[in-house]
Amino acid sequence: MKKQQIALFVTGGIAAYKTPLLVRALVKAGHDVRVAMTTSAEKFVTPETLAIVSKHAVLTDGHGI
Repeated sequence: MKKQQIALFVTGGIAAYKTPLLVRALVKAGHDVRVAMTTSAEKFVTPETLAIVSKHAVLTDGHGI
């Protein structure tokens, strides 16, 4: 499969806690994943966790970490 650039937008639903697994699988498959998330999503997963698995800074309400 050709390497893709993927933008993932995470909102405050209960499924947000599974986001690190999705990002890890996409990166492992060779894709470049960038993540943005809402403040509500931070109740389920931290921006730091997503930054580690995506290997990129995460955007949160206009701020990168």
